[in-house]
Amino acid sequence: MARRRMIYEGKAKILYEGPEPDTLIQYFKDDATAYNAEKRDVIEGKGVLNNRLSEHFMTGLNQIGVPTHFIKRLNMREQLVRMVEIIPLEVVVRNVAAGSMSKRLGVDEGTALPRPIIEFYLKDDALGDPLVTEEHIIAFNWASQQDVDDMIALALRVNDFMSGLMYGVGIRLIDFKIEIGRIFEGDFQRLIVADEISPDSCRLWDIESGQKLDKDVFRRDLGNLADAYTEVARRLGVLPRNGSTVPGPKLVQ
Repeated sequence: MARRRMIYEGKAKILYEGPEPDTLIQYFKDDATAYNAEKRDVIEGKGVLNNRLSEHFMTGLNQIGVPTHFIKRLNMREQLVRMVEIIPLEVVVRNVAAGSMSKRLGVDEGTALPRPIIEFYLKDDALGDPLVTEEHIIAFNWASQQDVDDMIALALRVNDFMSGLMYGVGIRLIDFKIEIGRIFEGDFQRLIVADEISPDSCRLWDIESGQKLDKDVFRRDLGNLADAYTEVARRLGVLPRNGSTVPGPKLVQ
């Protein structure tokens, strides 16, 4: 596909104008960053893996009625997505204590939470993406109360889908973050899942061994990041192994 005008470049993706009105082309880079981009590297093949995995997750969400911006994958690094107005918040769902929650609250990593906990972080690199409350969100007009309620409902549905999908291939979904955007249909607005869902935005641990299969491999120098992402893709049947497609998750009887 001919290269189009660049709209935005982030840490891991580039957005180009799409071929049709209200569409964008989302390009996945090989760049890896951590600690608010203080740690950087280029991991060959990472963008391809995240493109395929995000396609897999977004397609599954669309199929069960959870609306996303994903339209179709165009090639190994690009996908066609709907243009949305991004709400300036990261929505984080935690099933198990890990990462910043463990540091902030002094809870041991790996501690199962009594229920999923949803947190909101303001998307502002200069401020380090600070944790904010619902009161902050409403007071500063980043989103309305109805938006907040809808974001929580969307996040919990994504959590149910992702948790079950991962459990079926022997992976525990520790936590994840999503971004949510607004689309307008006549006089009405609707919230949909946007950006990406990939091992860049999830914590994924092998159920048996506890091995990390997400960006913590890069953050904590635990091995080869591409190998970890490839393992997730193979278990989900996204990538072939020995020339054949690996079966996806099976229903547990």
